[in-house]
Amino acid sequence: MEAENFLASGFGTRLSIESKSSGWCRLYEKARTWQPSRLKGIQVSANFGTPFLAATQVFDVRPVPRKWLSLNRTSDYAERFVDQGTILVTCSGSVGRSTLAYSSIGGVLVSHDLLRIAAIDPRWRGWVYAYLRAPSVRGMMMAAQYGHIIKHLEIHHLDALPLIEPSTTNTLDECNKAFKQVIARRNAAQVKMAQAESAFQENFEEATEQYDEASFVRRASDCLFGNRRRFDAWSHNPQKVEIETQLRAGAVVWTSLREANCDVWLPNRFKRVPAEDGVALIDSSQIFEINPDYARRISASGISDKNNGYVKPGWLMMSRSGQVYGLLGSVVIATAQHEGKLVSDDVIRIATNGTIAPGYLYVAMSHPGLGRPRTKSLAYGSSIPHIEVEDLKDFSVPRLAPEVEKRIAVLAEEAFALWSEADEAENLLAEIAEVEIERFLRGKGRTEQ
Repeated sequence: MEAENFLASGFGTRLSIESKSSGWCRLYEKARTWQPSRLKGIQVSANFGTPFLAATQVFDVRPVPRKWLSLNRTSDYAERFVDQGTILVTCSGSVGRSTLAYSSIGGVLVSHDLLRIAAIDPRWRGWVYAYLRAPSVRGMMMAAQYGHIIKHLEIHHLDALPLIEPSTTNTLDECNKAFKQVIARRNAAQVKMAQAESAFQENFEEATEQYDEASFVRRASDCLFGNRRRFDAWSHNPQKVEIETQLRAGAVVWTSLREANCDVWLPNRFKRVPAEDGVALIDSSQIFEINPDYARRISASGISDKNNGYVKPGWLMMSRSGQVYGLLGSVVIATAQHEGKLVSDDVIRIATNGTIAPGYLYVAMSHPGLGRPRTKSLAYGSSIPHIEVEDLKDFSVPRLAPEVEKRIAVLAEEAFALWSEADEAENLLAEIAEVEIERFLRGKGRTEQ
């Protein structure tokens, strides 16, 4: 009974489709939609539990579990694993956002806050996904949502969604081809990144000493006369010290970003002036997501900074604020998907200027065991930790033989290129579906090809 639903543009689109006597059906006739029951799992340590991902984490380029659940104490746990190729749709909060399951969430428990959809006929799976990605269909889903504070979408809402038939049979084949490309490229990217990290780690021996996370002792002189007089314990933690000892033993040279003449900077803060015909704004969390929704557009006229708030492919971007268990200190390589869009002033830019291959620097900074613990140790602050640009400039990078660095860099950069290509294929699917919807609403019938 919410009035806003009947005033939404998606509601008008739905009425227009349903007014047609033929050429469409209900989604449940072509696809099955289901959802696990509300989760009541028991959280345990990583050594004994099964990794769990919340709804928003599934959209991360590289999902990192933060919780592990006891499988024996998790009801209907088999339904919480997701098969590759399953369509996932957000059903609460920002409803209607769709993505595909691929190897990154294999063997992982996935939140019940994602609806699962699978085409009944495999020939239709590409078209069903393309249709759900179309902006007009996202509008229809948002017009069907309910709730005052947190919006929700139920299974029966999607089952009743009008699904138009593509104008030609070739469209089904084209969509299936792009559907397979999205999954294949993201799977290939995961493999290449794992190979890059393995190639980096094999140059260093395993740590032999155990460190105590509960307590440790450091001399006051270490804080007063080095490390920019950092007195916070996080920057002196034993894990970081042990990792750096391990890296020094295997590195050919040990150099900081400052010594390597890398440009490291943070743009000046700029006003977010809304503008419908403005430039898409990428916030600090979206740079880590698969094909994010760039819903915000702002005016770029008042921004005066190095490169005017934009980034170039090959630059590294780091989230400078957040929580140490979250995205703080995480790094990505800018791709073609980021060009022409404004990137948040809360994202640190790193331009290597050819002194270090971007792919190698990415692996050195983000490796789960040898890189990321070190970047997180740069953070300061209790409520919302931050990373300072000057601290990052002094971040030391272990340099290896040129041929080794090149091999690692190529693998990492190819991985990001594949992720970018997958996004392009996914956007193509949405464009195909949107064109088909417009054609259908104009009264153009189906033709056999």
